[in-house]
This record gives sequence, C-alpha cells and structure tokens, in this order.
Amino acid sequence: MTLPPLPDEAIVIGAAAADWRAAVRAAGAALTASGAAKPGYSDAMVRMIEEHGPYVVIAPGLALAHARPDDQVLDNGLAVVTLASPVSFGHPHNDPVSVVLGLAVESVGGHLESIADIANVFNDSTVIGALAAASTPDEVRSLMGVASTGEVA
Repeated sequence: MTLPPLPDEAIVIGAAAADWRAAVRAAGAALTASGAAKPGYSDAMVRMIEEHGPYVVIAPGLALAHARPDDQVLDNGLAVVTLASPVSFGHPHNDPVSVVLGLAVESVGGHLESIADIANVFNDSTVIGALAAASTPDEVRSLMGVASTGEVA
C-alpha cells in the first residue's frame, strides 16, 4: 500500500487551532472534505487521544491523528494540516505540534501499512519543518511524496 492521495481538500495550511482538540478536528474536517470520512470521525480521533494520551505525537512537532476503522470511514485517506501557531498535546518530548496528519483507513491491516508508509516520509527529520512552512498544496504533496490523485508523485 502506498500513501493515499492528497487532494486540495485534504490540505489545510495555516489553520487556527486554540488547542489540540481543535487541531485534530481540523484534520478530521479535511478528511471529511476529501470524502475519506464522515464528520463523526473527528470525534473518534479526539476520543482516542482522550482515552490513550498523546501517543499520536510521533515526532517533534508532528501528530498523526487517527482512529480505528469503523462506519465513519468511507475510504482510505490522508489529511495534512499545518497550524498557524503550534499547540501542545501534552507529550513529554515532542510538543508543541505544528503539523497534524489525519489518517482514515478502512481496515486494520491498511492502518498499520499506512502508518509505516507515513513513518518512511519522516525518516528525513527536515520534512516536518518544511511542511510547517509550506505555503501551497503542491508543496505539501511534494514533501509527502504523493500526488493529488492515486498516482505516486
């Protein structure tokens, strides 16, 4: 499995978020706008963090918000949200977060594969800062190594 496509609707640059919940909801709204999830998926992502803590903050400045596959997921999807001002998720080492990725997957197996694919993007530690500074959807797609459709960039 490769990363899902990133249509313009799945990319939000310079989002205003008062706290981590608002940041995660912005990623959920982008997944909804792209057709990957229903609006309730945002609530599921927030609940996962409330129940399990800030485990989604996977690197300094980067959160990978997701929830279990369920009826709120319509298709595999990825969203990228950069924040106008970083927010704290309560992670002891990787706060504050300036980039929130939203991930929706239809199956548990796809969930693990997608996370591995995303982790590969961030093997280069400069990608997070470059994403945070990106000013266009094309720049975000280039950094993520994906296209706006199902094609590999």
